[in-house]
Amino acid sequence: MKYFPAVLFCLLALPTSPARAEEPKPQTIIEMQEVRALPGKLDKVPVFNSNSPEVVTNEGILLSTFPKEGKSFPDAHLNYPLTGRFDVFTHHIAKTVTENEIKTLYQGLLIHNNSDKKTTVHILQMASYLSQPDAPFVPLQDYADNTDGKVFAGPGDRVTNELLRENTSTPGEMILDPHETAILACWAIPVKDLQPHLNGRSALFKLKSNGPVSIADLATFAKADSNHQDVAPNLDDWLKVLNTTDLSTPREKAATPTYARPLIYGRVAGVAEGDTWLCKPEKLQIPELGKGISYAISSIDGGTWGTEQIQSAPLLARYPDTAFQAHGNYGIKYDLTFPLHNPAPTARTVTMTFQTPLKSEKKEGQLSFLDPVPNKIFFRGTLRLSYKDDDGQEQSKYVHIVSKRGQQGQPLITLKIKPK
Repeated sequence: MKYFPAVLFCLLALPTSPARAEEPKPQTIIEMQEVRALPGKLDKVPVFNSNSPEVVTNEGILLSTFPKEGKSFPDAHLNYPLTGRFDVFTHHIAKTVTENEIKTLYQGLLIHNNSDKKTTVHILQMASYLSQPDAPFVPLQDYADNTDGKVFAGPGDRVTNELLRENTSTPGEMILDPHETAILACWAIPVKDLQPHLNGRSALFKLKSNGPVSIADLATFAKADSNHQDVAPNLDDWLKVLNTTDLSTPREKAATPTYARPLIYGRVAGVAEGDTWLCKPEKLQIPELGKGISYAISSIDGGTWGTEQIQSAPLLARYPDTAFQAHGNYGIKYDLTFPLHNPAPTARTVTMTFQTPLKSEKKEGQLSFLDPVPNKIFFRGTLRLSYKDDDGQEQSKYVHIVSKRGQQGQPLITLKIKPK
């Protein structure tokens, strides 16, 4: 089962609650709290989002926006050109099914100039990492200072950690001749020396093109040279995969429309709309003493806490068996500003926390948490916090969060706000 991060930012005019004693079985804790829709919205930047099938065991096409003409399997190509600002997000896992035949899977990203003119593609930001050895899934604290950027678990965690700091691994540009196809990336996902023979890779590009281009995410196995060493695929090898193969199988469980019950979210393979959620309200009045306000982050169909706000990015193009929305908003930046205002005649202390209450669709004015918290991680990543401290000095810090299902969280920031 895939768990989507449905979490809340919470502002509390309340001291932190004392720790509760653990029970043999999780008990449900009810907190009376107002839940609001998050101000703002996703922008219109298209995102090439390749995550289906997540586990790749056979060669083929993972996602292609190339034209259908001249392809042996035209339905494997979405014919959706990209121009201007757009992102490329991919996450796939290589897994060897047969122990007797362990092969290295290669992932290739091709880019094609659709126009009759030279096209320049600027690489604004880019990062890609393997699970092994780059970013193994290791146990981490729920909250950890990440000033040095060395706290991460998993390739997606490390990739977004870098881009949040505006690091750029390979800045530069590609100049494509009219109708030229080139390799944007060619990566190995090795499994040979691992037990089990399984490895994953995540990648995120931020690109800008001055002309229409097509992108394809492809998978093929390495060929061996005379010394039985893996040889990376060249452009001709990738073009053969692009032009003559079908979608990689086996496929994930097919998604259901949003009105269906039970709802199967499915995995994403398509072009989503929006890479940044910008939230800049003019003023936010802090809660009354002893009360709290929560804002949903990454709310999904069936989990809006009564706000009726589904933040999942809509899909502009998709395969029929894949997700109808980009649930979980993987790789999307939430840029949130909370201009806190204290209307009271006395100073108030406010805390901000990051919570993962139990998913709900009802508007009840309350949130449900678990104690003790089960080990089901719903969010893992770094937050960048910028604020003025009690002395009015600008502060900035990076905090790595591991938030589990039903977890209340602890304060990220505690501020004393002067009267009025």
